[in-house]
Amino acid sequence: MNLLSDVRDHIEQARDATGHTADVPWASFAEFFRSRIYDPQLVTRNALTFFDDERRVHRTYTYAELGAIVERLAGVFHTRFGLTRGDRIATLLFNHDVTVLTYFAAWTLGVAVVPINIEEPLEKKRYILEHSEVSTVFCWQDAYDEVCALQSDIPTLRNVIALGDAGVLDNHGTGGRSSPNVAARSLRRSPSGSRLDDHALIVYTSGTTGPPKGVILTMANLLIDADAIAVSHGFCVTDRLMCVLPIHHVNGIVVTLITPFYCKGSLVLNRRFQTERFWRRVHAEQVTSVSVVPTLLEFLLDADEDITPYDLSRLGGLICGAGPLLKDTAARFEDRFAVPIRHGYGLSETTCYSCFLPNDLTQAQHRHWLTGYDFPSVGVPLRHNLMAILDEHGRSLPPAVHGEICIRGRTVCAGYFKRDEANEAAFQWGWFRSGDEGFYLADEQGRPFFFVSGRLKELIIRGGVNISPLEIDDVLKTHQAVRFAMALPFENRYYGEEIAAYVVPKDPASPPSEADLLAHCRTRLPFAKQPKVVLLGDDVPYTSTGKPKRLELKARLAGVLAQYRDRQFRDQ
Repeated sequence: MNLLSDVRDHIEQARDATGHTADVPWASFAEFFRSRIYDPQLVTRNALTFFDDERRVHRTYTYAELGAIVERLAGVFHTRFGLTRGDRIATLLFNHDVTVLTYFAAWTLGVAVVPINIEEPLEKKRYILEHSEVSTVFCWQDAYDEVCALQSDIPTLRNVIALGDAGVLDNHGTGGRSSPNVAARSLRRSPSGSRLDDHALIVYTSGTTGPPKGVILTMANLLIDADAIAVSHGFCVTDRLMCVLPIHHVNGIVVTLITPFYCKGSLVLNRRFQTERFWRRVHAEQVTSVSVVPTLLEFLLDADEDITPYDLSRLGGLICGAGPLLKDTAARFEDRFAVPIRHGYGLSETTCYSCFLPNDLTQAQHRHWLTGYDFPSVGVPLRHNLMAILDEHGRSLPPAVHGEICIRGRTVCAGYFKRDEANEAAFQWGWFRSGDEGFYLADEQGRPFFFVSGRLKELIIRGGVNISPLEIDDVLKTHQAVRFAMALPFENRYYGEEIAAYVVPKDPASPPSEADLLAHCRTRLPFAKQPKVVLLGDDVPYTSTGKPKRLELKARLAGVLAQYRDRQFRDQ
């Protein structure tokens, strides 16, 4: 057996969770889509509400209206642009109803979508477009010329299609313009025999080393994770989920686009997150759940809006993940707003969420698992997948012992696109290796509650001892003058690595002193874990999906921290 077949076997083993899953009842995404838009009980119900507050755009769609437009658009894609099952398209778009329509139209054809953040630098866009071998790019009208300029360098790219509020505006590469009202047959049946194992998304992760990796998610991945999320939270036809996260990322796509459609509920899509409109919109649209990242919780806490005028009785809680949640943030948010945080964990490679704090916990149990340990628990595994803590040899570790979080099941991706070496490293022992360090503890029912203690590559190794930077972040954040803080390792001759703290003050005009911050940490951390150097800054280094860029910040500040390489820091 050759290496490639070995890797394929490992991927298939990691995608199997026999006895812990069930099949969805559709043969293709198109069949699933039709089961919703032609459901007599849904045709007149709201499916999508879109807000672009800056341009004062507000549009609503019933299931029947959404279905008719998607099928018409799929016809345009198929007859005018030649898109068929197995093709790949890229989208350089943002949160917009046209983006949603484009995704659904592509998936009903069995066409994979490669979503690209419009804010990525040009060279990264070029790399993704070339590496993914897309045939067509759908971009917003403002980016049309930029993408056309790349076309000559990308052999597979046939069409560049501009979109705007009116729909399809232009098609570069086939010699003609396209009106939004192009006549096309309705695709009541998939023209190409699409299947659930067809590729649905290729999501390029930011990566910590080397070029970004394209995570392959199938149509089945999307529906199975939506099923797991809906069952975990008890979502149904009366639920109304609000999206404030970017839908070029799996969180926005799976949780607040696919899941409400899956559970026959509805979606409230916002162009972007706006602190000053958040609670008012939850009230006005009778929202029952919102998916957020910890950063947004901090923004809402900083705004400290009086929410007593709003009726939030239908809001069951905020789904929160995609970045480290500090237990102090969780406690302050729940105490301030009386809205529970539904903490969870997952990766692009596992479609989206793999686990959540259970909804059947009492208030005391919920607070215990959220704040009773060094890190908030991310909960128990969802159906369709298994989770384990493994050592460096793939052996299961007992409760409370730190190791690598590994996942197996139907939500696991189909691998990285054209990256055999990455697949070989990530899929081992019949599991997907997350690269995250964690542990688990069991409750009275024997359920494993998982915790994320750090990123394996982000761990600080001081004198041969592994230190989680999240623990230090948590302590720094409790200082009243700190808006944002992140612990960073730097090279040190005596211990291999020492610890620095990057701090953004709440009031730039009156920042805390280094001595004050170090004294604050000294009362809460042992010397080995205390920051030895404090660097003040004015920018919060987050990705567009709310993840802190620790490794990028470490590289950026390496030159400044080099002066401390030969210093031996001593306990006072």
